[in-house]
Amino acid sequence: MEAEAMAYSYRCKDYPGNETCSASFTAATEAEVMKHVELHGRIAHGEDPEQWSPEDRQQVQKLIRARPAGSPT
Repeated sequence: MEAEAMAYSYRCKDYPGNETCSASFTAATEAEVMKHVELHGRIAHGEDPEQWSPEDRQQVQKLIRARPAGSPT
């Protein structure tokens, strides 16, 4: 039996304080999603991801969801 391919996604509006942000990202790995989140944080929110606390990173990682590839986010 073949394992179902997974995708990982993140919706910025799920992070506390970002409820009005409509950005979302889907990629093949959690690490790839995190790179998109960091770039988005830098460009759209004027943040420096290198300055994010370990707690902030953990919160983002908790919001990255695994989904079967091809399913809606």
